[in-house]
Amino acid sequence: MTDRFIRYVVTLTRNPEHPRDEALIREHVAFLRGLEREGRLVDAGPFEDGQGGMIILRAESLEAARRIAAADPFISSGYETCEVRTWLLSREENDHMGMG
Repeated sequence: MTDRFIRYVVTLTRNPEHPRDEALIREHVAFLRGLEREGRLVDAGPFEDGQGGMIILRAESLEAARRIAAADPFISSGYETCEVRTWLLSREENDHMGMG
């Protein structure tokens, strides 16, 4: 599915023009559950200030992660915007990216 030392971070930012919508939040949670069943979801959650959140994904590429993010009901509805970035994991297993 993905390089074992790469994840994709999706930072979500609330669009203040869209009112809070419980039905949409439930759609978003269902979307996250689907990602979890597929083994793509690493972690997810809102920021405490209510202005967005973060999703960490496993994906084949940055483009694939962007497609996943675009399919999130929060993004496709305009309720939130997002930025998707590649996160390189620094771990003992990879000698901290060869620098350890």
